Amino acid sequence: MLTFEQKQAIIESFPELTRKDVSMKRVNYHYEDSVYDKTIVVQHLHPNGNGFVYVSGIPGYASDDRGLVNIREATEEELRTIIRDAIDALSTEKSDGEPIVEFWTNPEGEQLVLKEEMDAWNVYHGENLEDSFGDYEEAVDYLREERFSPGKGGDGCA
Repeated sequence: MLTFEQKQAIIESFPELTRKDVSMKRVNYHYEDSVYDKTIVVQHLHPNGNGFVYVSGIPGYASDDRGLVNIREATEEELRTIIRDAIDALSTEKSDGEPIVEFWTNPEGEQLVLKEEMDAWNVYHGENLEDSFGDYEEAVDYLREERFSPGKGGDGCA
């Protein structure tokens, strides 16, 4: 596990982040040029090595309900990658174009549709909302648990 000082050095190697001391010797790092109201990239980095990075809506990260992922056990490479991904996500406005849509089919031929809508990943059966998730990975885990796999679609299910 990286020490607090090692994590600080890695985080502070990103010149676009601004350090802000908070209570109990914890430190936050903000991305002031965020295109969103959210500016915190690293939250509550603590001298014991614990801390969080904001990854809400970034595919590939299993975040908590606040959009945070714990970095306590992160390697240097993992920490650099997650911070870069977080900064990139806060730098890019989501397009108002077509939503991401994926079709998933089970062995019985039933089809569900996974759509990204307003910062949520929604699963539809026909026009009915089956379930909603905070991030892509949660939705995919649910679909796989229900024995669905990605496939070709477009039979008017959504």
